[in-house]
Amino acid sequence: MKRSLFGRLWPNATAVVLFIGFVFPVYWMFATAFKPTGDIISEDPVWFPTDVTFEHFRTATGVDHFWTYVTNSLTVTILAVVFSLIIALAGSFALARMRFKGRRGFIIGFMLAQMAPWEVMIIAMYMIVRDASMLNSLVPLTLFYMMMILPFTILTLRGFVAAVPQELEEAAMVDGCTRVQAFRRVILPLLAPGLMSTSLFGFITAWNEFALVLILNKEAESQTLPLWLSSFRSAFGDDWGATMAASSLFAIPILILFVFLQRKAVSGLTAGAVKG
Repeated sequence: MKRSLFGRLWPNATAVVLFIGFVFPVYWMFATAFKPTGDIISEDPVWFPTDVTFEHFRTATGVDHFWTYVTNSLTVTILAVVFSLIIALAGSFALARMRFKGRRGFIIGFMLAQMAPWEVMIIAMYMIVRDASMLNSLVPLTLFYMMMILPFTILTLRGFVAAVPQELEEAAMVDGCTRVQAFRRVILPLLAPGLMSTSLFGFITAWNEFALVLILNKEAESQTLPLWLSSFRSAFGDDWGATMAASSLFAIPILILFVFLQRKAVSGLTAGAVKG
């Protein structure tokens, strides 16, 4: 009986400890952003802000080119995710439904591309962009971000396509649909969990990317939020309230997206990992 009770308690206790360890820094970041400066630098920690202030957010958003950074980040991130989904839908369908020579090699290649550290290729990427006279442009960032998330997207969606019974597609084609129409009307609606999970992964990857924009985009008008956040402290020194407000603003889009997609995303990642 004691062993059974212990067996029920330790997983829950471990989960609570991990939850606190992961959530508390996020809470402290948001709480500090709303605290007056006096509460932030106080020797006695103020766990719950009583006098809420938005001054730190006004300081963060008042930085030069802030809304340009927001626009650039949203542009390259959303376009990279959309383009990767369009290409991955066609690629995953080909890998799951069609049999051709070299198919296994293609799959292994995508897996290797997923595991490859993109940082080791930054010099080559820089030379390509420089020779194309496209430094300080959002186009190379969008293309490179798309290539970063494309292997994972294809491999995940391939599992979902393979899980759809082929008889459904064949039945639609017997009823007069072309292969494209069968895919759009039968298979595509069943890929919603996979599309959500890969979209969330791709958005987080592109939104947080720092190294490429640091190398390729030196002009302020072409930079993104991660680079702005890294230089925020050098511009505002020890203004921890403004720093936490800037960090909160950077995290809010991902948190909002995760809240809306988390249930479908978790089921999508799990299903895509075991099917196909």
